Amino acid sequence: MDSWSAINISANLFREESFNNYYYRKIRTIFLNSYFDTSIEKLPDKVILHIFSYLSHLEICRMAMVCRRWRTIAYDTKLWKNVSLRPEVSGLHVGSLEQLLQMISVRFSASLRYIELPIELITHTVLHELASKCPNLTHMLLDFSTAMQLHDFSEMQAFPAKLRYMCICLSEVIFMEGFMRKIYNFINGLEVLHLIGTYEKGEEEEEEIYEVINVHKLKSATPNLRVINLYGINFIDDSHIDAFSSNCIQLECLAVNYCSKVTGSTLKPLLARSKQLKCLLMNGTDLKSEYVMQAEWDKCSVQELDISGTDLSTECLVDLLTRIPTLRFLSAGQINGFNDSVLKAWAESGSPKSLVALDIDSSDNISDEALGRFITRYGAQLQACVLSGMTHITDQLWMTILPILVNVKIIVMGTTERLIGNIHVDQLMDTIGSSCPALERLELRWDPENLRFSDKSQKAIDMLRVKCLKLRCLVLSDGRYYETVKANFERADRTTVVRTTTSCRVSAYHVLSNYNDLIFN
Repeated sequence: MDSWSAINISANLFREESFNNYYYRKIRTIFLNSYFDTSIEKLPDKVILHIFSYLSHLEICRMAMVCRRWRTIAYDTKLWKNVSLRPEVSGLHVGSLEQLLQMISVRFSASLRYIELPIELITHTVLHELASKCPNLTHMLLDFSTAMQLHDFSEMQAFPAKLRYMCICLSEVIFMEGFMRKIYNFINGLEVLHLIGTYEKGEEEEEEIYEVINVHKLKSATPNLRVINLYGINFIDDSHIDAFSSNCIQLECLAVNYCSKVTGSTLKPLLARSKQLKCLLMNGTDLKSEYVMQAEWDKCSVQELDISGTDLSTECLVDLLTRIPTLRFLSAGQINGFNDSVLKAWAESGSPKSLVALDIDSSDNISDEALGRFITRYGAQLQACVLSGMTHITDQLWMTILPILVNVKIIVMGTTERLIGNIHVDQLMDTIGSSCPALERLELRWDPENLRFSDKSQKAIDMLRVKCLKLRCLVLSDGRYYETVKANFERADRTTVVRTTTSCRVSAYHVLSNYNDLIFN
């Protein structure tokens, strides 16, 4: 391969999403200067190593095939600190256990900090090798979700002992206790635990439910947990929440989203024991109003709450929201009981004085007048505002409240339902650009057929792009307007900003204090 071909190949790769445009221009200049001076071979190894650090591991493996020198650089352990070996996630496929064992010894070694393993690579031999050759491994994901049979762990005597983060993707039918019993003595330093269920697979099925992992034994082995995420597990109930709260005194964040058996019957002891609990996420659970009202919310430390998709009554919502003293994050969408009276009582109590994020997606019983009054009073402090899924909330209300949202970083607006009227998106974009300079994420969910824009829409898009320099994600439904906006940002060399709703959704979760700890899978 000649030098000019290598420059072109590399230049194309450096336009990937994760690559900063500033560094792209700098490195392109280095490449071109190198070519005109002599050749790319004159670049120092450390420069090429730095360039490779911006590429995915799949691309690094491709670079390793260019020449022997690039192969040596590509396999530098500094490039293999965070590794996913799940083909569906990273595209990397390890053909055999022998190959993986060699990679652990030669390529990963002491540099490895994070690893994801699929079921076929989770064996006692691999775990032994990770324990002995990777002393700085602190984050691990074990994917058992597709397992129909586990490997034999009877001979397992070692396991990574410095783990601070562990994510286990559970199977519906494979009992994990044989494996878990072998690792209990190694995981007492865990601070973040994710147990991921099969909510999407088994939601509609009425089959026998198996408790595939013993939570009551697990909690005894993990006394130092700060963050617990139990996502979509069909056997998790209130007794499991009670078990964790009885042993994990440092608990800061508890998420039980889509655990449909959770009713809230142990909320009162949870809040009484967990004095440091600031984040409580219960989206899609079966919360009962009487249990929620029994909890001592006025004495708790909870600042971030997600009760979306529950059946809490209006009375319960008023009682709950007016008693939490320092609520900064509220997600309460898809609740029939959330209406104007709840919003009014909450506003008049003064409790939203610390609010920075509000998500009331698909709250059809809230009028635009009530929302307008609430945003007028508290909008200037909001960093995230999600008012989507409601047909009566159109561009008219948004045009009124956008000048108030001066500190907002996240906005989600619109509904996928076809509207009778149309949305004049040019004026909307112009107002967002001039009013929300701190904006980072924006999603418009309106149907493309409802978006009306003119031949001069480029000016409004330019306003948004130039004024909102921190904007990193703009999500639109597929259609003519999406193509227009995408082309505009690409011409300005911001190729990764504009995305489609089929592959990306914006959430208020980005402002959660423990957001980075809650990311999984």
